[in-house]
Amino acid sequence: MRHVLFICSRNRLRSPTAESLFAGPDIETDSAGLAPDADCVLSVEQVEWADLIFVMERQHRVKLKQRFTASLQGKKVVCLDVPDRYQFMQPELVTLLQQKVGQHLR
Repeated sequence: MRHVLFICSRNRLRSPTAESLFAGPDIETDSAGLAPDADCVLSVEQVEWADLIFVMERQHRVKLKQRFTASLQGKKVVCLDVPDRYQFMQPELVTLLQQKVGQHLR
């Protein structure tokens, strides 16, 4: 079982969409946000749980490394470069995530 974590700013649109899309029989997913007002604020437990971490923007990778340096040892962090302009489960967002994430989960 792979543990895959998706991170965005407020955990309302992009990362919850990815969490829903990629959950499956061999993949357990979770999502969180880095902003203080995120629906689910990223915790050290989530970072330690994850085998693979996806961030939506480069700024998320920077913040992640600043806040969770010790917990990121040996973790693969992939930046998807998905801008914050989509709604939850918007078809264009779904297509973009499938294109960018799918190759890393094969």
